[in-house]
Amino acid sequence: MEPIRVAVHGALGRMGREVISALSREPATELVGAVDIAAGEGSLPKPDGSGSVPLSPDLESILKGCRPDVLVDFTIARAAMPTARLAAARGVNLVIGTTGLSADDIREIESLAISHQVGAVVAPNFALGAVLMMHLAKLAAKYLDYAEIIELHHHLKADAPSGTALSTARMMAEARGEPFCVPEQKQAAASRGELVEGVSIHSVRLPGLLAHQEVILGGPGQTLSIRHDTISRECFMPGVIMAVKKVVDHKGLIYGLDVLLGLKESK
Repeated sequence: MEPIRVAVHGALGRMGREVISALSREPATELVGAVDIAAGEGSLPKPDGSGSVPLSPDLESILKGCRPDVLVDFTIARAAMPTARLAAARGVNLVIGTTGLSADDIREIESLAISHQVGAVVAPNFALGAVLMMHLAKLAAKYLDYAEIIELHHHLKADAPSGTALSTARMMAEARGEPFCVPEQKQAAASRGELVEGVSIHSVRLPGLLAHQEVILGGPGQTLSIRHDTISRECFMPGVIMAVKKVVDHKGLIYGLDVLLGLKESK
């Protein structure tokens, strides 16, 4: 069986470099091209020393010249959407880990995938442990009426609250069938965080952090904490590789790695 041909958008970023390294180690995939707004026209050496691939700031030239089966995107929301439109129109499957996408963006990606008959995997978090954390929080949400989320990320993260925190709050509320209870206060305070479905989300941005999230649920006389810590970006790579392998056999949108792990049915 021929390896899956993959191009990476955002190739020179921290996540992009990690994705390129993982693709180069995986026998079932072949890195064929790289795109980055900061790149000059040229080539990018493969981490395994097996050669190089074309590198360009021009996505269209890479899609046309390298003919990837899958485009992996780890950039920013305003760059991801034009990328999705162009790649889908060329029949290229999409794996998108970019955060900060709106509900309208997700609906457009689904429409693009259906109309162009390609697969698209969009996930707010590709770390298997983080997905399990979210799943466990969803299970616990049915039994405890109060919840808060503390999410901590490096100081360069563009969005706040994180996509993972927002998804967690919404999944928890959906599982219980109603928003969480909100503690009564004499006046609203900015320090209480952003309220999503009754869940206060507190965002921390500091150098030295990578990606961390703690879900704290409470009831009379008890609390339950569920926490995930990302120690290095390497933890995202098994999820990315899984998505690349699955997306080529799917038409339409898969939202969330929990679907690929069998924790949730695709709509």
